[in-house]
Amino acid sequence: MPRSVTQPKSAWPAIATRTVLALLGGYAFTYAFTAALARLLPLDPVDAVTAASLLSFVVYLVFILWAFASASLRRVLVGAGIAIPWAIVGFWPQLMEVLG
Repeated sequence: MPRSVTQPKSAWPAIATRTVLALLGGYAFTYAFTAALARLLPLDPVDAVTAASLLSFVVYLVFILWAFASASLRRVLVGAGIAIPWAIVGFWPQLMEVLG
């Protein structure tokens, strides 16, 4: 009598989702973090932008590694969502100009 064998679930959808979140979410997070850090550093504007830009490479790498090391996709989504407050801090003057 044959036993019913269940097919293993494919890992490719999870890998593709983590890849997209790592690349796009990491980019959004890094962009917002760099803008906020450049605004918050107590340096001349040119030096603050340079320091924040140099640090952005490390931040992007860490986000990508964390996206694949995280236990669940929900944590990665929350991590990418943290980009929203960083973006508000980083782009506050431009936001105020647009809003009036």
